[in-house]
Amino acid sequence: MAEERLDIVIFGATGFTGQRVVKEAARLSKEKGITWGVAGRRQEVLEALVAFAENIPVIVADLKDEESLKKMAERAKVIANCCGPYRFYGEAVVKACIAAKTHHVDVSGEPQYMEKIQLEYNKAAKEAGVYVISACGFDSIPSDLGIIFTEGKFDGEVNSIETYLKGWNTSNAGGAGLHYGTWESAVFGIAHYNELRELRSKLFTEKLPKLEPKLKPRGTIHKSSISNGWSTIFPGSDRSVALRTQRILYEKEKKRPVQVQSYITFESLWQIFVIAIIGGVFSLLAKFGWGRNLLLKYPKFFSGGMTSREGPSEEFMKGSHFSITFKAVGWAEKLAEPTDQHKEPPNKELITKVSGQDPGYGLTATTLLFSALMILREADKMPDNGGVFPPGAAFAKTSMIEELNKNGLTFEVVSSIEK
Repeated sequence: MAEERLDIVIFGATGFTGQRVVKEAARLSKEKGITWGVAGRRQEVLEALVAFAENIPVIVADLKDEESLKKMAERAKVIANCCGPYRFYGEAVVKACIAAKTHHVDVSGEPQYMEKIQLEYNKAAKEAGVYVISACGFDSIPSDLGIIFTEGKFDGEVNSIETYLKGWNTSNAGGAGLHYGTWESAVFGIAHYNELRELRSKLFTEKLPKLEPKLKPRGTIHKSSISNGWSTIFPGSDRSVALRTQRILYEKEKKRPVQVQSYITFESLWQIFVIAIIGGVFSLLAKFGWGRNLLLKYPKFFSGGMTSREGPSEEFMKGSHFSITFKAVGWAEKLAEPTDQHKEPPNKELITKVSGQDPGYGLTATTLLFSALMILREADKMPDNGGVFPPGAAFAKTSMIEELNKNGLTFEVVSSIEK
């Protein structure tokens, strides 16, 4: 007789992010009544990790052993994959999950990986009745679902949304704010950035309707009325994830796509100058093999002390806060078809905000597990009975936003103006 599947198995549980997901799983299992287990290469380390809890199954699975991955997937309803960089380690787990008819969620912030998986595995996942959902961490749940929240509160038709991310720390703890794994993913993401053009030409074959007025990027450095400080283009995956969600909602529901631009705000021009220098050196070195070796060998030096192999301290993470402010511009009335054009200029503006604490790791653990929970409990509200999706498209009609509002994230309306 086959063993009953666990609700969630955390793969890569002994890693920096995985350990936080384990702690959050222990909390949620009591509140939500879920069954869970951990998986990874070393049994003794896994057993030590979950020694604080009783009867937590430990599954040995190695990325180099395809059969072990399949057996792991067969033990779970959902695999919460914490093993990155995903461009190297994600595809094998996705394949095993599809073969075992097991859902898959991860915290990738790597556009090339996410779009490749959508291109190559969407059909197979849909046929298997399996959801494969990436970007379920800080990249990019707050941004993508924040846009969904904003659209839901707009009461009209949104033409464009600009997002402004701001972070700060209230602790006295010094040291790094990022773990080496996050740095490694970024290094290879920049190194292979040129892959995106070809990927997107294959993935996005249907043209979107012409959207007017066109949302143009703001100046490289600018001030915004909705985000105090100096802002510049945000280089993360939030915009690419949001645009995939908008495209999917247009293709499946014929909803007018929202134009999106993403920015990050700093308190001073000096901060932007320092970040620009670090970013410039990083981008240049990441293009060459010898440069990547330097970046990976000396992460603390090349990140200006922001990254370490040990990662941020508990005190630093607890003192970390963020907010994303959303400026939506559009019309108070909707047109019948997404291809129809408004004759009048936009006449409505809505400002919303999403905020929280410990975004990089603690909040990421929460959003990852709630992504798994939505699949387990509200799959009937998700599209297509399976497939590869970004989180906004996957969870738009579920209670994800309401649940996260009770578990570390705050979604709120700041102001609404009709002209």
